[in-house]
Order: sequence, then C-alpha cells, then structure tokens
Amino acid sequence: MAWQDYVHDMQRCTRCSYCKWIPYRYMQNTDFIQGCPSISRYLWHAYSASGKFNMAYSLLQERIEIDESFLEVLYKCQMDGSCDISCKVQQDLEPLQLMQELRIKCVEEGQLVPAHMMVIEGLRKEDNMMQSKKTDRARWAEGLNVKNLTEEKGEVVFHAGCRYSFDQELWPIARGGLELLQKAGVDVGIMGIDEACCGGRAYELGYAGELTKYAEHQMEAFRTAGVKTLVTPCADCYAAFSVLYDKIGKKMGIEVLHLVQYLDRLIKTGQLKLTKKVPLTVTYHDPCHLGRLGEPWVHWQGKETKVMGQMIVHDPPKKFRRGAGGIYEPPRDILKSIPGLNFVEMYRIREYAWCCGAGGGVIDAYPDFAAWTGNERLKEAGAVGAEAIISACGWCKRSFLDAAAESGDKTKVYDIVELLQMAV
Repeated sequence: MAWQDYVHDMQRCTRCSYCKWIPYRYMQNTDFIQGCPSISRYLWHAYSASGKFNMAYSLLQERIEIDESFLEVLYKCQMDGSCDISCKVQQDLEPLQLMQELRIKCVEEGQLVPAHMMVIEGLRKEDNMMQSKKTDRARWAEGLNVKNLTEEKGEVVFHAGCRYSFDQELWPIARGGLELLQKAGVDVGIMGIDEACCGGRAYELGYAGELTKYAEHQMEAFRTAGVKTLVTPCADCYAAFSVLYDKIGKKMGIEVLHLVQYLDRLIKTGQLKLTKKVPLTVTYHDPCHLGRLGEPWVHWQGKETKVMGQMIVHDPPKKFRRGAGGIYEPPRDILKSIPGLNFVEMYRIREYAWCCGAGGGVIDAYPDFAAWTGNERLKEAGAVGAEAIISACGWCKRSFLDAAAESGDKTKVYDIVELLQMAV
C-alpha cells in the first residue's frame, strides 16, 4: 500500500497518545512506562506516531511539503514498532507501515538524509551497510576450520550480517556462535566474501529497491549452494529474511532461524551441554527485529468499506500483526538453562520492550539520539538489579557499548553467545 492508502488511518487516529507509552496494564515502574524513544526524547507531538499521521494528512491535503524539518521528524525514529503495537491495543491502525511508506516516498522524490546517502552509496558499491570493503567481509572467520559454501556443500549456512562481519569488536561473537554450532556437530558453512547484505536496514531507510535486489540475490545464492537452513546471529537479518522478504513476495524457500532458536534446539536435544556455572545476575533485552518486528508477515488483500456511513471495516476481515508472535522464549530458555545464572526481567519486555537505539538509521544519522536511547535501557537494567544486559543482535550490543562509553554506565554488555561460551 502506498502512503496515501492510509488516509483512513490518518483520519481515524484519535490522538489518544497510546502510541507514546506501553499499555497501562503492563506499567510496573513509573520511570519506565514510555514506549517510543522519539517522543520521549524530543517531547513534541510530531515525533509520535500520532504526529506522523498528522504530518501525512497535512501532506496529502497539500498544506505542507517535505522539507528539512519534515525529514528530521520522520527520521529521528528507530522504526522499532513500539508505537504500532501499543496503538493496536486501542485501535487497529498501521502507523509503522505509514512511516515506512513515507520514507520510501522521500527517497523516491530525492528527499534524502545526507548520512544515509553515504551508507547507501557504500552498500551499492561494497554490498554492506558499514562502508567497508567487500573483500574484508570474511576476515571475522579467519583461522576457523569452516566450509565455504560457494565451493563445497553443507546443510546450514551461517549468515553473519554486516555488523558482525565488519565491527571487529564483535568478531568474537560471530566466531563463537559458529564454533558452538560446530561443537554440536552441525554441518555448517559460510558464504565467505560472497556473503552480501540482507537489504533490511536499507529498506527501513526508504530504499525499497535495495531490499528487492538483495532478496533476489540471496535466494539465488542459497539455491545454488543447496543449503536447507539459514542461521543468523543478527536480529535485523532475521527480520529481513523471514518477514520483509515475505512482505515483498520473495519468501525464502528454506528454513530461516535466528541463532538463539538453533542453539535453544541444540540445548534441548542434548547436542549442546552446559556444564559450567556462570555466577551473574543478568537481564535480557528483546531486540526489536527479533521480537515484535520478527513476527511473521500477514498478507491481506481486500478493500476498506464504510458501514452505516461512518464505520470503516475491512472486507475480507484483516488480521493485524500485534507483536506477540515474535521470538521471545528461546533466548529466555537458554538463559534459564545456564548453571549459576540469575535471570531477572526488566519492566518493559517482549513486544513492549524499549529499543536499543540503533534502528531505523538513527545510529548512522543521529548517534547522540541512539546513545540516549541505549542509556535509557541500561538504566532500566540497573533498576532491576542486573549486573549485565544480554541481547542477541550485533546492532544492540554496539548501541549499548557506545551508550555505556558515553555515560560511564558500568552495566556489562553481553551477547547470549558469550554467556554460552562461558557455560560449555
């Protein structure tokens, strides 16, 4: 649907502000009840999902035009989907899809954010979102005895993703994840320097063509390699492969799993045994793209009609994505299976989790906003008594590390792979 097709949502938004908070019944601590980082940071209605409905309707009525202020409000947003999930508690509207379509419109009309232009230029030249050389893509795996699936056959492809491939501080996580699979006897390999970006983050910036391009490339590459399962440690990649590709009609013909799902399976079948105690009190941060944005895509084709001259209904009835179908249990089951580990939950969890700050291109264009958002999450981890915050995404770990470095927060930051390495 194009952005104009959401006109009934623009009109039906009651400006109730549900999009700014987590739902009332899940509020536990008044310091941690906000859901949308954008409105929480900038304190102006336009930054909320409701404000975006206002902006879009004004644009549709030709009362405003796209300018620098419009772009700033639209892009100072992690596209984390918290607003969308809370909105659907009150009304069945689609604020996240509207914001996505507005970004696509901006890109199509050449209304671009300079920082994102540099990232996309790098993507088009080097097939990654890190502005690094394609020839360095497999350096993270140097020295590992792992199959290159462009040269030999294997059942499982390990897709590291752009962040893990080029952020050297995070290389031990990608290497550790791959080694855990090998230790459990999995027939796994990598695509080497031929691994390419999933296209998901570019799509969130509004570059829809990049998603289609990389979806077609990945499908052909994995078909040629003959793999049966794709495993990735990156939440963004997982959401792109399993949700966005399906959304644009490019559903993968193979099993797609996040690494935590595969590791959880190996632990429960006894193929991976955890024997060493890890004496830490930890909490788990749900990555947006593994949680609410990792929920399967729901296709719908039909029309909106008015009943009794005023009530909008969908014909046929439309099923909405409400975030509850994301990946929530496997990472928690893994943490609970680690001997000696004390697991505590934060106040905002699962589909109502607070964002790490890195999404939607914020970490590229507005790093101060990304750090602020990450620090808010670190404060929440500290408030529940956690010594460490655990996540399952390289973008989350990078954002938390940057936030902690800026604020001096002493909370330890781990990927779940690092804890498993301590426990095996």
